[in-house]
Amino acid sequence: MSEIDLSSNHCFVCGPENPIGLKIKFIIDDEDICRAEFTPAKTHVGFQDTTHGGIIFSLLDDVMANWLFLKGKPAQTAKCDLRYKNSLHTGETVILEGHHLKTKSRMAMMYGVMKTKEEEKVIAECNAKFMIISS
Repeated sequence: MSEIDLSSNHCFVCGPENPIGLKIKFIIDDEDICRAEFTPAKTHVGFQDTTHGGIIFSLLDDVMANWLFLKGKPAQTAKCDLRYKNSLHTGETVILEGHHLKTKSRMAMMYGVMKTKEEEKVIAECNAKFMIISS
């Protein structure tokens, strides 16, 4: 079995060395929530002026995964139940939040939400399970 590389330098969402990546910077705040901001550009469009659903999913997946990663518990998505609630238009800044719900054995239950920065309108939210990678 090959060794797992835990660096995320080429991650599409957060990798600083990915030339076509989003380069999102995640932090864990005083409330123990992983947070980030994102403003979609025209290159992120799926239909007309609406951000592609795959971009939205990727951002939510990463804000939850980064809560674990920043806590020293790198993990892989095992299951994700995503609900799109509103469209996200280009140029509209959103706030991403990743919340840890509980961990049972090596399975972490997480919640992610994307809200508009101005009105706090929910764009999408999801519940997910992550398999913690043993080092």
